Amino acid sequence: MKTIDTSKFPKDLGYRFPAEWEKHEATWLSWPHKEESWPDRIHLIYPSYSQFIAELSKGEKVRINVKNEEMKAFALSHIEKTDADLSQIEFFFHETNDAWCRDHGPAFLINKDNKENPKVIVDWGFNAWGGKYPPFENDDVIPTKIAEAFHLPVFYPNIIMEGGSVDFNGKDTLLTSKSCLLNENRNPQYSQEEIEQFLKNYYGVSQIFWVEDGIVGDDTDGHVDDTIRFVNEDTVITVVERDEDDDNYELLQVNLQQLKKMRLLDGRSLNIIELPMPDAVYCEGERLPASYANFYIANHAVIVPTYRCTKDTIALDIIQKCFPDRKVVGIDSTDIIWGLGSFHCLSQQEPKI
Repeated sequence: MKTIDTSKFPKDLGYRFPAEWEKHEATWLSWPHKEESWPDRIHLIYPSYSQFIAELSKGEKVRINVKNEEMKAFALSHIEKTDADLSQIEFFFHETNDAWCRDHGPAFLINKDNKENPKVIVDWGFNAWGGKYPPFENDDVIPTKIAEAFHLPVFYPNIIMEGGSVDFNGKDTLLTSKSCLLNENRNPQYSQEEIEQFLKNYYGVSQIFWVEDGIVGDDTDGHVDDTIRFVNEDTVITVVERDEDDDNYELLQVNLQQLKKMRLLDGRSLNIIELPMPDAVYCEGERLPASYANFYIANHAVIVPTYRCTKDTIALDIIQKCFPDRKVVGIDSTDIIWGLGSFHCLSQQEPKI
């Protein structure tokens, strides 16, 4: 690594955040260990979680944050029960508070024209979704620890930002929600216009699309990775609820109408593909944020959470049509969603140069 002027913005230095479907070097995970996130049932999530790792390992490296050798051995005891390619799995002794690597993991930016520093990390501030789940000090420093392990330059915007709150088309456009990024528990000192400027400067984009809200039960205040995802530069897949009596019906209709009015930088409207919501999933009477939109685009596959309902097959078929070059794999997320997130929330991609 050669020195780089981190007082400048990544965008001004030619860096950008790639779309998720662009080639990965690896997927980063943080091994789940916080029992409070899955009270009385964390042991139930490990088969599906390990199956997720196995699927990832077929097309890219899987880099897993663990606390120590004991947690590494515990993780391997579960992973070895699958058909994972163990040669693709690497462990890093980076202690975390929780498992949601999409939000506390590094934002990798690339600039293929910069031969000395083609890859950098942005270390956004992390406060556990508005201070809801302390402590979060270990999670907050994960991006810098990973940068140190790989000798990568780090940029510090010094505002709160979570990876699940944004989605990218790889061509200068970012999608996010007002309910999350404009929430007073994140960055109340900044206006919408000021937050937009942070997003442009540190993600290397030129256009910000805002939708209104997230789904019921989402403790992140409306992460967009549960509602709307880019599947190519001009196409989004968005969840809709057909039952007009469902609590998600109206808010998802509002998002849909907003999407229809959006125009890309070249003036094109978005191609919009509607994806059903699964049947409602409850935990002790509380609605959980079960959504098929929380899929993860890996190198060789698209990994989709399923929920043991008849809509699973419909959702898998719709997503498969969006990714003809990848295999769509459904993995049961009925127990994982008790932690209020699924496969996209649990993972963060590292792009390949």
